[in-house]
Amino acid sequence: MTNFSTQDIEQIQKHGLTVDIVTQQLQNFITGFPYSDIVAPATIGNGVFASPADESNIEYYRTHQDKYKIVKFVPASGAATRMFKDLFEYISSGEMNKTTQTVLDNLENFAFWPDLKSVLPDNATDTDKIRYLITECGLNYGNMPKALLAFHKYENENRTAAAEHLIEGALYAQSNHNVNIHFTVSPEHKPGFDKLLAQIVPEYETRFGVKYNITMSTQRASTDTIAVNPDNTPFRNEDGTLLFRPAGHGALIENLNDIDGDIAFIKNIDNICTDKLRHITVYHKEQLAGLLLKTMDKTFEYLNILSNAPSPEQISEIAKYATDQFGIQFDNSPSANELHRVLNRPIRVCGIIKNTGEPGGGPFWVRDENGDISLQIAEPGQIAPEKIDILKNGEFFSPTDLVCCLRDYRGNKFNLLEYVDPRTGFISNKSKNGRPLRAMERPGLWNGAMAKWLTIFVATPLETFTPVKVITDLLGKTHNDAA
Repeated sequence: MTNFSTQDIEQIQKHGLTVDIVTQQLQNFITGFPYSDIVAPATIGNGVFASPADESNIEYYRTHQDKYKIVKFVPASGAATRMFKDLFEYISSGEMNKTTQTVLDNLENFAFWPDLKSVLPDNATDTDKIRYLITECGLNYGNMPKALLAFHKYENENRTAAAEHLIEGALYAQSNHNVNIHFTVSPEHKPGFDKLLAQIVPEYETRFGVKYNITMSTQRASTDTIAVNPDNTPFRNEDGTLLFRPAGHGALIENLNDIDGDIAFIKNIDNICTDKLRHITVYHKEQLAGLLLKTMDKTFEYLNILSNAPSPEQISEIAKYATDQFGIQFDNSPSANELHRVLNRPIRVCGIIKNTGEPGGGPFWVRDENGDISLQIAEPGQIAPEKIDILKNGEFFSPTDLVCCLRDYRGNKFNLLEYVDPRTGFISNKSKNGRPLRAMERPGLWNGAMAKWLTIFVATPLETFTPVKVITDLLGKTHNDAA
């Protein structure tokens, strides 16, 4: 057991943590986290609903959306460093690579070109152009969040990723002409968000006839985890202090838990398209939302029945619904209390796409420590090496496209922290200042942090997934109308 000094304990407490919590984290490094027990991939007809061919879900959503407070929740705190990885390597080594050459050959086709051109010195070299793009001597894009980067080029304006999310919000996430959008941000980037929003919100409110209510939160220091050396002893900075690291996007379940809303759309900041493809995104977002509202209404109806001495026939009907809609299996005929327990949980409808080899997780049937099998999104780090082919060969990929119900059938907010599976965290190898370390991530926001939710998977088209992982993605047809 680690003996913490008085200074260590003071640092731990200032971080919003306790010695017991940090001690448990250290133990987790030693014991590790169990791999998810993958039973089978979810497929059409076996855990995945085909994309609806009719528009009844859309009509249902549009008819009922004004009854709810709707929030668009956008994780947007990370810096875009990895997006410019090859460009940083070029600056560091002086050796040209394919990505950097493509950027240089197409500079005028990027939405950020006017801003970059305005700060470039006369007779700028190729190295100058890249350096002024990604470092603090110019636009500093390599250290800014993706939200604030100029993503898309239009005839009369250029838009950041954050601006595109505001437009999406007005088109599918409004209620009574109010658009509630919540960004998770890093503290150092908040002034940049404030400046951008002050510029565009009044214009967009006029353009779309809505009122924006935009809020922001930061990932709490109390969700950070301690880092360790390869021998699992606490990693210490050069000044002797303990090193704590952000624990991945799973820590954002606390931010989502603080949201005052009934329905939440969740999508990553970089998964955004141009106006040209917007209608596809809006169509399928409303499909997912309509299915969620229908499911909520039916589930809440059944929960009310279960609360009032249901007949055996009603119990049988509700048990069949739980199996057909959510894949819940029962060993024996369930009681009314058991049905009430399994159905009175947060609900999420997840859009998934065909697996085209993108890195990331997918939908699976997973067995928990109690032997219960449920639908889950599993990430590569959660899957045993000998089972990784199940992930690679799965039919579907999860693009993090969710619509969620945050209240129960009586209108009370769920405490989302009660539905996290703490056993689904994972450990990775990192470094700091050239020194190797081991880091721990909390259960991911859309997998382990939502492990105990009611889950519905719906197949959606590839066109609904338009992420920007590297800078050259902005030259593709989903981000550049001229491509």
